[in-house]
Amino acid sequence: MLSGPETTTRDESDDRRPRATAPEGPADRVPTPPERRPRWPRRLLAALRHDWPATVLAALAGLALVPAFPPYDIWPASLLAVAALSLLTRGRSARRGGWLGFALGFPFFLGLLSWLRVIGWDATVGLAVIEALFLVPMGAGLAATARMRAWPLWAACLWVAQEWARDRVPFGGFPWGRLAFANTSTPFTPLAALGGAPLVTFAVAFTGALLAWAGLRLWHLHRAGLLAGRAALPALGGAGLAVAVGASGYAVPVPTGANDTVSVAIVQGNVQQAGMDFLGRPMMILNNHVDATLQLADDVAAGRVERPDLVLWPENASDLDPYRRPEAYAAIDRAARTVGVPILVGALVDHPTEEGYVENQGIVWDPETGPGDSYTKQHPVPFGEYVPFRDQLSVLISRLERVPRDFWPGERSGVLDVGPARLGDVICFEVAYDGIVRDTVNEGARALVVQTNNATYGNTGQPEQQLAMSQLRAVEHGRAVVTVATSGISAVVRPDGSIEQRTEEFTQDVLSTELPLRDGRTVADRVGAAPEWALAFGGLLAWAWTGLGPRLARRGAAAQAGPESGGEDGAGERKE
Repeated sequence: MLSGPETTTRDESDDRRPRATAPEGPADRVPTPPERRPRWPRRLLAALRHDWPATVLAALAGLALVPAFPPYDIWPASLLAVAALSLLTRGRSARRGGWLGFALGFPFFLGLLSWLRVIGWDATVGLAVIEALFLVPMGAGLAATARMRAWPLWAACLWVAQEWARDRVPFGGFPWGRLAFANTSTPFTPLAALGGAPLVTFAVAFTGALLAWAGLRLWHLHRAGLLAGRAALPALGGAGLAVAVGASGYAVPVPTGANDTVSVAIVQGNVQQAGMDFLGRPMMILNNHVDATLQLADDVAAGRVERPDLVLWPENASDLDPYRRPEAYAAIDRAARTVGVPILVGALVDHPTEEGYVENQGIVWDPETGPGDSYTKQHPVPFGEYVPFRDQLSVLISRLERVPRDFWPGERSGVLDVGPARLGDVICFEVAYDGIVRDTVNEGARALVVQTNNATYGNTGQPEQQLAMSQLRAVEHGRAVVTVATSGISAVVRPDGSIEQRTEEFTQDVLSTELPLRDGRTVADRVGAAPEWALAFGGLLAWAWTGLGPRLARRGAAAQAGPESGGEDGAGERKE
């Protein structure tokens, strides 16, 4: 069905060169030693010299993929990058396809994660290399499955498989850079309500691969002088199918009707400065949030605004443990009693039993009874909130001393009753992980709150990238999402993914809104990770079949031809 003229490139012919053999001769003749294969650095350099045009094009495609993501939001670039890699890997060996996957991935992640330069460019380069390595097997799989019928389908499945692996390993994975996160306000976005972020990635990759297939067919027809004939119809049909896949999201209903509402105030207290030293002196950030909340209480008393039902503070709003530091407890309690409604407080809390560990918590603070239920962040960030192999790595990397204590992970979802609302608390980077957000919704959250502290990465594009994830989650789960940040960007996202309000970075601000609460679940909530597993497994199975299928066919043909070619005795020898 989806098949085009197959091409054989110099890459394939190089891989099939005959091996040198020893010359035949008398027994006393010294045999020629077997040819030594060059070591891998030389093979790599030789491949680069041979494939440098394709390598450059793959790198340019990786750079072009960067502006598909916030803060640029040129989402069609994600389609072009997928199409470019599909064409570049087509007709090549798996090894060279893997190299081209890396050639695209490294500049892409280097540009996308450039906000890590605040910590150091060495960290940026190191993480970019690790993430790009996941595109090596994907590139190899694209090259292998390009010889199959319907290869755009398998290409899209392989993109899902690559993200499936990258979202989970190492150290719990790092989902940044998923195609879905470049398409949070596009025609593909509503598909998230059916199959979550993986289905959006699949649709984007399938569309890009279909465009590559159609373009390739049209190019071959143009060279053959058949472009104006009926032979062009299949290629035009492929292009039409790409458009249909891209527009399919418009047919997906996004549930937005509210079962109830709650009045919410979002407090962004601001920090002393951007960068690694955002905390400033002790109590400074906490006092900023207390002062903003007291000002809100004054506005309520003066009749300038209506009293909210609850107040939301961001991650790390209290830089001191309120359970152990009386001054922190008193400041938070004063703010809650003055405003007269519960506050969801983000605080760093010493672990009650594990000495030396700290917990990143969201605490429900009641104006009458004080601190109550809490949620502990389940997925601390490696090398940011805890240091794997600390004893070994600290000797080599002195910068790790800036993470003096490891964060202890929580063990349950963040469903909390904050005043009259049952909210789902998700802390910072956790919004990037499908399972954490989905479990929170399935366990009863009627709206989502993303408590975050992006002060380290302010004005780098990282807050915009994280906010886009909140937009996708809103559509995926049919829930309003409130992102509340210490320094910005704080925002209110409606269940359809649109941004109702947002703050500027590094300003003190308070947003007020009537937040819709919903009880219904989307299809994506019900099916869970099943679409992701099915699509990823389909891509891997197709790749495996490219190697296994021909072998089985040859064995079957040999078994069928064996009795006929081998005579009655099956020996295959001519009788004298």
